[in-house]
Amino acid sequence: MSAGPEGQPNPEGQPNPEGQPNPEGQPNPEGQPNPEGQRHAAEGRSRDGIPLGRIAGVPVYLAYSWFLIAGFTVVVYGPTLAAREPQLGTGAYFVAFAYAVLLLVSVLIHELAHALSARAFGWPSQKIVLNLWGGHTQFESFTASPGRSVVVALAGPAANFVLAGAAWILINAAEPTGVAAILANIFMWANFLIGVFNVLPGLPLDGGRLVESIVWRLTGSQERGTIAAGWAGRVVVAAIVFFGLVLPWLQGQGIDISFTLVLLLVAAFLWQGASASIRNAGFRSRLPNVVAGQLAVAAVGVPNFATVEQAVEAGAGQGVVVVLCAPDGKPQGVVDPTAIARVPEPARASTPVTAVGYALAPGAYVPESAGGQELVQYLAQLQGTEYAVVDATGRVVGLLSQRAVVAAISGRPAR
Repeated sequence: MSAGPEGQPNPEGQPNPEGQPNPEGQPNPEGQPNPEGQRHAAEGRSRDGIPLGRIAGVPVYLAYSWFLIAGFTVVVYGPTLAAREPQLGTGAYFVAFAYAVLLLVSVLIHELAHALSARAFGWPSQKIVLNLWGGHTQFESFTASPGRSVVVALAGPAANFVLAGAAWILINAAEPTGVAAILANIFMWANFLIGVFNVLPGLPLDGGRLVESIVWRLTGSQERGTIAAGWAGRVVVAAIVFFGLVLPWLQGQGIDISFTLVLLLVAAFLWQGASASIRNAGFRSRLPNVVAGQLAVAAVGVPNFATVEQAVEAGAGQGVVVVLCAPDGKPQGVVDPTAIARVPEPARASTPVTAVGYALAPGAYVPESAGGQELVQYLAQLQGTEYAVVDATGRVVGLLSQRAVVAAISGRPAR
């Protein structure tokens, strides 16, 4: 099965979480490329799984988790097929594996339909990953609309219905026999069921985009649409469990352990996806409130060659945050009020301020106007938990803490 395209279209045109933003043109420390970040990016790509090449220019990866579902298919479906078709003997297990491969092909075509329909709207696809639960298509940054979001989402199930129809025509026209007939029928029903399952009206399934887009169109808020579709997804999960397990049990039907296990795993996956959609929508709705200048505490800058006495005159130790700056004005550290208290007053005029400060991470400063997703992504690349805030002239005006940013995103008070 497939949960459809991964990532939320952003009406503001913000980059998705895979991007590496740079708020207000803020350079890397010293303005140099970041080979460490590039190394981690390469590692992230390798963790996607086995590269299968590119199809229509889109990289395709086979996640290692797919082999789990392939093995499960062979173990569960192989004995059933062997009992039903005894002439196959041990070949039944090879047919079961072929079944898993046909499912893989069906999901790949499903995801390609997402990618190609998105390309028609100018939405670049970053990659397709085929995994335990089917697969997902991850897009790069793009600006969405309710109508286009629905078209891209429903292109996947539509492709599966087309494949099911083509298989039906082939079966009736060619009337295959033996293994060919088994696989043709499996391919037909698998694509039909994948299509039906994915149009169920709730996230993370493709049909959830229809719910999202309707609410989005009515309210003008994609976030509200996503939350509504996420709750619809939870309702879908409850319905699947009720009609698939509870109702048959109430009617006195026996419980098939393999079927029950698969259904509960699918339900857990869908519930997790629906819940993640709701959380992500809340995150996006709060992003406009994440602005460096608004979240920072007021601060003043002093040169790193100043003395402790000069820092005290600037307000250090008296409730004012003092940031140490290099000769070129770039923030380098923060004065520690407790350290100042340990310096005897007669020694303050001769003690360098650097003796009572601690360093900020390289490049840990942002413009006061920086905000939203771009700011959050940039800060996520930095070490440390504090960041100097500067105005348009480069003057230090505040100190931003990681706690304040997290609180603004989560909607919880900072601790």
